[in-house]
Amino acid sequence: MNLPVSETLDIKYLSRLFDNKSESYKLFWFKAIIGIVAKGRTSASYEELVDVMIGEAWYMVTEYHLNLGPADTLESLVHYLSRISGLKSSEEKETILEFVRNCEDKNVSKMKRTLTRNVPYRLQAPFYSALRGQAEWKTSERNLIRKMRQEKRLIYYIGELSGLDTRIEIQDEWFPYLYENQEILSGWINFNLITYLQKRNPNVPGISDKLNAPQERKMEKAKAYWKLVAETEPLKEIYGNQLVAPREISLDHFIPWSYVANDELWNLHPTTKSINSSKGNFLPDWDRYFHRLADVEFHGYQSVWKYEKIHQAFDKCCREHVNSADVRYRLYREGLEFEMFKQTLKEIMLPVYQAAHNMGFRNWVYRESDK
Repeated sequence: MNLPVSETLDIKYLSRLFDNKSESYKLFWFKAIIGIVAKGRTSASYEELVDVMIGEAWYMVTEYHLNLGPADTLESLVHYLSRISGLKSSEEKETILEFVRNCEDKNVSKMKRTLTRNVPYRLQAPFYSALRGQAEWKTSERNLIRKMRQEKRLIYYIGELSGLDTRIEIQDEWFPYLYENQEILSGWINFNLITYLQKRNPNVPGISDKLNAPQERKMEKAKAYWKLVAETEPLKEIYGNQLVAPREISLDHFIPWSYVANDELWNLHPTTKSINSSKGNFLPDWDRYFHRLADVEFHGYQSVWKYEKIHQAFDKCCREHVNSADVRYRLYREGLEFEMFKQTLKEIMLPVYQAAHNMGFRNWVYRESDK
């Protein structure tokens, strides 16, 4: 991905910011800087930038269970904040930042400080002329700040070292470039972040959909299909065995959306709003619920080939919710008996289910209080 050119700036060095990244910090640090620039600001404290990093990483870690790197301090900090705050994984970003800004927990401060030990200095390594060997980096932060001040072309310089109150100052010649090209630079950062995350989460689908807070999804066609099924014959949800009223259908992702990042029909089934809310971002116990899921899905499948009106709704649904021609043929072709349907559904779902389980999604079992 080529960055916008400049007649006065060393863009070739900027384009190499992420050449060497064994951890996620450089990506999130520069992302935070672009966020500050987007507000028209030229200065920020270490703590402000780290708080933005936490906000950016929150959903990736808590909602989507992504691995940011081996022993990644940012990931550990987000997990810790999630435990002590009680905030939802899908919480509004401003609410998350408000808690982080006002948190006085000593462990939080310690981990924040850990995040600033290297990345403010190492991010701009491609620009340096005096810091070429690893030995040059084995010195104090004050010495690194002093050496940075000897360079003449950096994006930002660092003021007097003062813990988390230490400030960076974006240079006048760089600010217009960063501000005017903020959208392109954000896209470039996200491209590098997706590449980074894919390497550390090789079995996770939909990485590009997991950089931000979950958005409300459009499932009207899938809901219309299941509503017609429920109107034709009584339909019971799989967890509490409750009858589902057509007007009150809520669609649940058996394997959580936050892992699969799609709305494929084979993973959607009708339930009640209260049960769906209680189940949330958990994995239903496979041994207990998969057979029931297969029953409900097969009931819908039979209705497709039995009633023309449902078949029409199914066809419309497939345009958005069955995105594999192979799956559509194997699972939804006419003439399948239950055991073949169930076995095919298992072959499609079980590897995805097991991968989600390995990612740390916890199992869930229905209780009467979930009604």
